[in-house]
Amino acid sequence: MDNEPQHPTGAGPAFSAVVLAGGTAARMGGVDKAGLEVAGRTLLALALEALVDADEVVVVGPTVPTERPVTFVREDPPLGGPVDGLLTGRDALAQPPAWLGVLAVDMPRVTAYTFRRLREAATGYDAALLVDGSGRRQLAGVVRTARLDAVRPDREGQHGMALHRLLAPLTVAEVEAEGDEGRDVDTWADLRDLHG
Repeated sequence: MDNEPQHPTGAGPAFSAVVLAGGTAARMGGVDKAGLEVAGRTLLALALEALVDADEVVVVGPTVPTERPVTFVREDPPLGGPVDGLLTGRDALAQPPAWLGVLAVDMPRVTAYTFRRLREAATGYDAALLVDGSGRRQLAGVVRTARLDAVRPDREGQHGMALHRLLAPLTVAEVEAEGDEGRDVDTWADLRDLHG
């Protein structure tokens, strides 16, 4: 779209991202997943590395030190689910980008290359999401910010809303995961498997 917000350097449409890092981790005893480590790097550090191309990143979760400047926010009330987290993060951006990335902090095999493929696949669509080997959509994707704004519910409606309901009116390209990209860390066994 000709009137999309552009990257300040003129390198194409502006791209910012939200990292969802405020979940309950119920199957892991309520641990802060963002601080868990894979190969000596925290899950949050790996998520931020995957979003190296983003002009601005908002982390929805507890504030911790990071290597790159990010904005930390929390949902109000907390623990509102992925839609609440995504929209809370979107609202915390200094500038609305043309494209908004979203990444769950517990997907350590997602990389900058993953997001480049997602952004390329989204051309001509409202959004693009990573899908695992079983065809299940993952919390790694990009969405056209203007389209997200057009379908978002009110603040009360976004709390607890399922992501598939939010995205239902949008055209979504599905990008097949390569290797372990589609794996997430829901249990301690999942974390051990990533070390294997």
